Amino acid sequence: MSVSAPPRLRNFIDGTWHAPAGAEYLPVVNPATARPLAEVPLSPRDELHSAVVAASRAFRQWRFVPANDRAQFLYRFKAGLESRLDELARTITDECGKTLAEATAEIRRGIENVEVACGIPSLLQGWNNEQITPGIDEHCFRQPVGVVTAITPFNFPVMIPLWFLPYAIACGNCFILKPSEKVPRSSVLLFELLEQTGLPAGVAQLLHGGREVVEGLIDHPGVAAVSFVGSTAAARQVYARGAAHGKRVQCQGGAKNPVVILPDAELDQTTQIVADSAFGCAGQRCLAASLAITVGEARQPFREAISAAAHTRRVGYGAAAGVQMGPVISAHSRERITGLIDAGCRAGARPLVDGRTRRAEGDDEGFFLCPTVLDEVDPTAEIARTEVFGPVLSLLHADDLGEAIALINQAEYGNMASLFTRSGGAARRFRAEVEAGNIGINIGVAAPMAYFPFSGAKASFLGDLHAQGRHGVEFYTQTKVVVERWPG
Repeated sequence: MSVSAPPRLRNFIDGTWHAPAGAEYLPVVNPATARPLAEVPLSPRDELHSAVVAASRAFRQWRFVPANDRAQFLYRFKAGLESRLDELARTITDECGKTLAEATAEIRRGIENVEVACGIPSLLQGWNNEQITPGIDEHCFRQPVGVVTAITPFNFPVMIPLWFLPYAIACGNCFILKPSEKVPRSSVLLFELLEQTGLPAGVAQLLHGGREVVEGLIDHPGVAAVSFVGSTAAARQVYARGAAHGKRVQCQGGAKNPVVILPDAELDQTTQIVADSAFGCAGQRCLAASLAITVGEARQPFREAISAAAHTRRVGYGAAAGVQMGPVISAHSRERITGLIDAGCRAGARPLVDGRTRRAEGDDEGFFLCPTVLDEVDPTAEIARTEVFGPVLSLLHADDLGEAIALINQAEYGNMASLFTRSGGAARRFRAEVEAGNIGINIGVAAPMAYFPFSGAKASFLGDLHAQGRHGVEFYTQTKVVVERWPG
């Protein structure tokens, strides 16, 4: 019996789907089975140029479409996302490895951004002053910047593109998405839904590719702004390259998110929340808890409770009933994570729960790694400083809250930090003194709602304006001040 070849994905350029001429292709695999799902093209530079030309041509008309009319396409897009939510969730599970519940939650968070961007007639409002001097009025307008692009990672293949796309087109820009080569099928579904809204050709385009396409988009003189989410090392390269070409750039980088547990924290609830944060999505999210700092008498009870939670977490194919955690994205990623665990143990860490020695349910060829909890971690060791991006929680200890805050603030990253306590005074001190952009109080994943900015700090973010909400509108618009006098 012959086995059909996996489908080859296409780009969506200037309102049409087509395969780029002369492109090489990479396999897209299901990380739970290692079986091929599709092949994704590595688009050549002439394909990139065609996308930018089409976007530039469309921008000349799209920028003058009234904001309320632009919002109507987003209303239709939201309806399409809702109608195909189950299909989108299954696609995320198959190519990214998440559980269906995690995939569904991701889509819901993405839809929130579409909803916020539908309010663009209000979000775009400028301001003015009449009679700044006799006979002269002054106004400030917001206008689109032009052709913009977003380069997005594998771990949230629907939500993260929707941090950018709705705001960009609602503001009157034309948008090019370059998704991760590991999870391109989710983006294809997004653009099928956009196509069904009747959005004019060239306003939103999908361009598959690798590093050559990323660098080409950053360098292209027709691209005005670049959004990026990925590792800090890559974010620094993108930011420097984009700035050198005079572009607006926002780059979300890596993270090493600490959670602090005070002795008065409610143990059962705290343990569940921290376990969901550390091991949810297999730890492959920029807001995953990676360090747990126990304070004073919280050390022993939390250590026992989190070890039990990690040991009993069900790991397997995300589409299977009852599974709580899926695989990591690739064999290479699993090898990198286990290498960091090995190095941590050599540096003195003691594994309370060792995910390297356990098998997932039904695991045959998948890229599974079970939850790991490391105790007695040296704060200066690599495992305590490096973004693991996997289901690994390192335990540290502090004598008091001040020491815990000092441990947090000496770190390179500043994406998220959370405190678990019943004390309002401790919470107030924590949120005031901790150097992180997103703060959680009895929250394990302090993910801002779509109308708040995703406020990473320090090495977790490069730029001035973050994704989402008003920051997104400001990033995708240029202020223009008009001073006018009319003969009386």
